[in-house]
Amino acid sequence: MSRQILVNAFAMNTPTHLVSGTWRDPDSQSWRYKDLAFWTDLVQHLERGLFDGLFIADVLGIYDVYGGGPEAALRGGVQVPVNDPLLLVSAMAHVTEHLGFGVTASTTFDHPYTLARRFSTLDHLTRGRIGWNVVTSYLNSGARNIGLDRQLGHDERYDVADEYLEVAYKLWEGSWEDDAVVRDLDRHVFADPAKIHPIGHEGKHFRVPGIHLAEPSPQRTPVLYQAGASGRGRAFAGQHAEAVFLAVPTEAIGAARVADIRARAVAAGRDARDVKVFSSYTVVVAETDAEAHRKHDLYRSYLEPEATLALWSGWTGFDMASYDPDEPLRLVPSDAVHSTAELLGNGDWTVRDLVEQAAGLRPGGAFAVGSPATVADRIQEWVEAIDADGLNLCNVITPGSYVDFVDLVVPELQRRGVYRTSYDEGTLRRKLFGRGDRLPDTHPAARHRADVSRQSAVPAR
Repeated sequence: MSRQILVNAFAMNTPTHLVSGTWRDPDSQSWRYKDLAFWTDLVQHLERGLFDGLFIADVLGIYDVYGGGPEAALRGGVQVPVNDPLLLVSAMAHVTEHLGFGVTASTTFDHPYTLARRFSTLDHLTRGRIGWNVVTSYLNSGARNIGLDRQLGHDERYDVADEYLEVAYKLWEGSWEDDAVVRDLDRHVFADPAKIHPIGHEGKHFRVPGIHLAEPSPQRTPVLYQAGASGRGRAFAGQHAEAVFLAVPTEAIGAARVADIRARAVAAGRDARDVKVFSSYTVVVAETDAEAHRKHDLYRSYLEPEATLALWSGWTGFDMASYDPDEPLRLVPSDAVHSTAELLGNGDWTVRDLVEQAAGLRPGGAFAVGSPATVADRIQEWVEAIDADGLNLCNVITPGSYVDFVDLVVPELQRRGVYRTSYDEGTLRRKLFGRGDRLPDTHPAARHRADVSRQSAVPAR
């Protein structure tokens, strides 16, 4: 395989993101998630390792499906407490030059008019290094706390998201022309009103009549990430996404999902390679295979089954508290994360499988343990087999998992010619796709541009 492997670090502004119990490791610093220096130090390690970006997950609500309450999640610190990821970006951008930032924000819980301004602000402050992970949210606990009786149905959330993005595109792409900001000292004119347009949106879910509050940023629309892997989610990705985060347990499932996403992009009038696929992947690496396996055994000793099941009960919308460890899981339909439930099948997994494998600590699939050479072999095999563009690298401990990857795996991948040795200049979109800062004409956002003849111009500065 000759093409370069892209890598994002996958993290969350919380003590425990995915692997329960490992916050207890003496080398883990995840409890410092509320310390800004924790994040600025982390991104400097990532940029030293020439990572493409930091992908920050988020959730609004608490995992209270397991046992009918939040106790297991709270005891395990699994995605609670959880702080706002957007507020980290300015400081992290200030101490880096090239690293991108993919930040999660919900189309269910945020209004497009205000969210569009926040992302435009960050695109300015990062000089075009911001991306938006578009999610629809799935926890009833979050919906109740913003005044809804319960979360919207799964497919209905995507219907709302389609219109949400239409509003955002109109604001980002169509409200301000590229040369609207003139800064004319002689005429005492900062911005030309004739080149700034109300979007006049009247839809089923949103009414946004006015102008965007921010002037055009380097990318206008942030790089669009999307993590939905259900059928409806993949349809949404084929239409809108530039980068898709995929979490799959086997090569066969991964290859089928990637092929489907690329086919949906083509059906939407886009190129199959207009979507970069980042596969979830976990690494435990050390100088030798034996040392890596000793480290892996230590991490496994920290696993907390109840905390793990609290996460999976929230993701599937199904309370797993009543199951014995070796009892097959038989899920019922819900409006939570459909793709997660689909992966578990109907009786193919037990509770023990979830705790040991789905928690990310059983080797095989999207998980490698070993020396740098062993891990690099597994990564190359995985990426090639599923036709991914790169990895969304999960952590077992933070920042140690990323520091080990930078120090041990990156040099090995570079030696093999499949990992960059320096950064390209430009915005996150330019770095990822090797072309302009703005969305291509084939993307649905392009039809909302105020002046198509000016679409390639650089915003006034």
